Formats: sequence, C-alpha cells, structure tokens
Amino acid sequence: MHTTWYPVGALDAIPRRSAKVVRLHGTPVAIFRTQDDHLFALEDRCPHKHGPLSQGIVHDNGVTCPLHSWVIRFDTGHAVAPDVGCTARYPVRLHQAQIEIGYPPLPALDPNEHLPRLDDFPAQETVSA
Repeated sequence: MHTTWYPVGALDAIPRRSAKVVRLHGTPVAIFRTQDDHLFALEDRCPHKHGPLSQGIVHDNGVTCPLHSWVIRFDTGHAVAPDVGCTARYPVRLHQAQIEIGYPPLPALDPNEHLPRLDDFPAQETVSA
C-alpha cells in the first residue's frame, strides 16, 4: 500500500517527553516525542479501557496509560507483559524541520478545508512528564 506523508507541525510544537494529538479521518493519533527527539505515533487509545495515551507518561520506549498504568511500547504498539493488547501504530518522520505522519492517501479535501496542524490544538492537549 502506498503511504502519503502529511505535515502536521514543527518538532518544537511537542515538548520533550510529551505528546500532541491530530485527527486522521476522525481517528485521534497521538504523536510522541521522547527525551532524545525520537518520534512515534500511536492511535490515542489504550487497548485496555481506551484511555487517552497522549495524557500518559512518556518513557524512552513507551507510554504509561493514565487510567490503569498499562505500558504501551512505541516500537510495536503492544502492551508490556503481563498486560496483553495492541494499539495501532502510524509511521512518523521529521522532514525538513516538519513532523510528517504517514497514512494511505486521503480523499481530496474541499478547497476551504485544511489538514489539522499541531498548532491548531489547545495547550491542554500537551502533556509533560
């Protein structure tokens, strides 16, 4: 399947060890930035009770869900044992100082619409550990 890269904002729009949420076709996707500036994107939904992962504690290799402390790995989207479950992962990259998220091609936008950018979301969606 072909991946199209969509710019969503600058790296500095997400503080280190934090996340911001964008919506792709109505699906909330959390983009995480680790302490060493690695980027990861997961559906903003814990596989356990659908807690908002973007509001969790960001580690080097995962995020702790704020509801019941499940740890979800960034590299696989899987819960760390003994917990079992998985959340969807999305490709994400830094390209020419912009964060881009990979997604199958979106249908054409109305000329009056635009893709959401990280700066479009209120500050309360930024979480620091």
